[in-house]
Amino acid sequence: MRSLPKPDVTGSEVLQLCAASIRDPDLKERLLQAEAVVEAAEELYREHGESTELHAIKGTDTVGGLVSRKEMERVYNGTFVKSRKTRSTYAKLKKACVNDICPLCGQGTVHQLDHYLPITSFPVYGVTAINLVPACSDCNKYKLIHAPANAGEQTIHPYFDEVDDEQWLFGEVVEGTPAVVRFVVNPPDHWDAVQVKRLKTHLRIYRLGTLYSTHAAVEISNMRYALKMMAATPGFAERISKHLRERAESCAQIHKNSWQRATFDALADSDWFSSGGFEAT
Repeated sequence: MRSLPKPDVTGSEVLQLCAASIRDPDLKERLLQAEAVVEAAEELYREHGESTELHAIKGTDTVGGLVSRKEMERVYNGTFVKSRKTRSTYAKLKKACVNDICPLCGQGTVHQLDHYLPITSFPVYGVTAINLVPACSDCNKYKLIHAPANAGEQTIHPYFDEVDDEQWLFGEVVEGTPAVVRFVVNPPDHWDAVQVKRLKTHLRIYRLGTLYSTHAAVEISNMRYALKMMAATPGFAERISKHLRERAESCAQIHKNSWQRATFDALADSDWFSSGGFEAT
């Protein structure tokens, strides 16, 4: 999970751009009338986002009784995503990530924007940038219309949450043929219980345990030949463990909680793996 700077465009500004692209005069007028509603809702969103209480915002079927949910969905999918007047704003939001890497999983490539609070239940945030998070196709698909019912059910929000200050993602080697790395959430003891639950919710909703284990398995396969070469001389177990630890430390310089860092640390901690378990296929 990776944090992102908050967008510098407001929901009302995007709404104006969308309205300018819509030919239906009635819908155009109603969208412009809803501008104040969208502004007030965004202020509420920012307040609740800063206090990690977005779950407390109540869903609605309309935007201030002016624009229906289905209309707002059409505005997002048919206008904001596709219109020449709004496409540059959409693209800018998508390009907020370093190397186009999805901030929700830290692995996939960004292809679209995800409504943190789903547009189906929160149409007032349908084109509000701070509710639109760059996402890979898998993360967007897995989350679907998940709306948090309580604080612990909130996934990590890249615009409001910074969770990379301390290590909380760890790997555990499961000895077998082949070796498997399992991922667990284990933050420092001083962390708030709700924050810990949110991290676990995030991994569950986005199925990151499976994703990371799959990529760890590929990483082990890719390094197997090099480790066999290192094992050709006596004292190889200590040498391999040191090599893996250095790989982990290098990864940690970029992201403390990447699956790569957790993988290499777990492998370095495993005497079984360094002593020959890496050869299991």
